[in-house]
Amino acid sequence: MATTTFSGPIKAGTISNTTGTTVGADMKNTGQVVMSQTVAVDQTAATDTTNIIIPANSQIVAMDLYVNTVWSTGTTTMGIGKVGTATAFTAATAVQGSTLGLIKISPTASAAVVNRWTDIGTSDNRIIVTNGATGTGAGYLCVQYVQNNNLI
Repeated sequence: MATTTFSGPIKAGTISNTTGTTVGADMKNTGQVVMSQTVAVDQTAATDTTNIIIPANSQIVAMDLYVNTVWSTGTTTMGIGKVGTATAFTAATAVQGSTLGLIKISPTASAAVVNRWTDIGTSDNRIIVTNGATGTGAGYLCVQYVQNNNLI
């Protein structure tokens, strides 16, 4: 199967601009497409620098960890950050990798972190995983985002 690459952002809908007040006829109904990137991650090192690069001004809408081997030994936690700021998107021990299955990741309860999910800033961000302890845990990290939503 072939793949197609766009430079984005991609918008979908039939009416690009509002010119009146009739829904379905002359009111904007376009929205931006949600993108995703997924990579294998593990607990073998204190820091796992992924190949997930989130484009500048993007809005992160979800992060999920699919655990297929539980995080082991000592601290079974991890955090999600970006190169240069290990706690950019969660606290250092926010994600409990001690059970198999899907783990929904939420931003740390701080205005700065919530704002970073809302708009990652003016440069691309490379995602890192910081493990609380090294071990044999493994899974897949999926980050979903709206490209160049530029909200803040």
